[in-house]
Amino acid sequence: MNYIERPEYMQRLLDLMGTPDIKIITGVRRSGKSELMKAYIRRIREIQPEANIIFVDFFDLKYEGLKEYHALYDYIESHYAAGKQNYVFVDEVQLCEKFELAINSLHTSRKYDLYITGSNAFLLSSDLTTLFTGRYIEIHVFPFSFAEFCRYYADEQDTAKLFDDYVIKVTKYHLPDTTTLEHLAEFMMDNVSNLTSPNNISDTLTANVVVTNHKTVGNYIKYLCDAYVFYGVRRYDIRGKKYLKTSVKYYLSDTGIRFARLGRRNLDYGRMYENIVCIELMRRGYEVYVGKLYQKEVDFVAVRGDEKMYIQVSDDISRPETFEREYDPLLKIKDAYPKLILANTRHETYDYEGIKIHNLSDWLLKHE
Repeated sequence: MNYIERPEYMQRLLDLMGTPDIKIITGVRRSGKSELMKAYIRRIREIQPEANIIFVDFFDLKYEGLKEYHALYDYIESHYAAGKQNYVFVDEVQLCEKFELAINSLHTSRKYDLYITGSNAFLLSSDLTTLFTGRYIEIHVFPFSFAEFCRYYADEQDTAKLFDDYVIKVTKYHLPDTTTLEHLAEFMMDNVSNLTSPNNISDTLTANVVVTNHKTVGNYIKYLCDAYVFYGVRRYDIRGKKYLKTSVKYYLSDTGIRFARLGRRNLDYGRMYENIVCIELMRRGYEVYVGKLYQKEVDFVAVRGDEKMYIQVSDDISRPETFEREYDPLLKIKDAYPKLILANTRHETYDYEGIKIHNLSDWLLKHE
């Protein structure tokens, strides 16, 4: 198996070394949280050979007896080394019953630099304030970016082929064996980038002989987002400069999940590319919204601090009418923030009336 460095995540951890906050590494299963933690431990040992590192991996049967918060706390305390910098790493912490009580107590002692990983709803951003009484910082790990994918398959030099593989590469992910949940997940995978709501989803499922209701659908959507399978993106009124509450678009954490479940059924590469861009923007630290301008839509409004940019994503813009459909909403935006069209052009970047037209795979390989 190949291993690659993930320098952006590593640097963020290094910047947080020694801070008093609880460092919480979250993300969908198999996104690389555990490997990142282990790589960080190796780096600490290089920087501070005398440091005392206490590591617990709840996927290792060796630590089975620590899956209760008193046992976890006692184990860590028993391995404390006075006079040294003590680092605590707990992998898949949610497998320990009432883990938060142990972590909070350890944090209060101010003796440890604490790092934990988790991949389910127990470590959701919305729940972290409830779980942890002290200060914490969340480091959210996404599946491979396209740049990382290319580094992983470094022997392949054909970027176009790599990009095609990236769109459909299978990532193993097992959903609970619940009929309604599976039909809902498949519906959402099949409707990536479409505006939707629990009401219209439940109506569609019921019409297809999966009897349900909007409340159940809403709960299951929350479950899928809690597990980081999907990310919901709200709408933003560009002209009115306000967020809209009606309808949301959902994007998969990894497009490979869709191919694992649905294959090439109803395949729309344009929507898959849109999904990839959405996750990449989040990976780069942007808040992402769906733009609404009068009756037109801009695929993404991306905001990061004082930065803002407007983005349209398309499969093929070689036909004049398709190109016009993509650039027309951008030209109607009257502010001076950057405007981009990302498409599978396989050409160099060029400019059209102030809009930058990028080849999608090249844009994905740029670090911004």
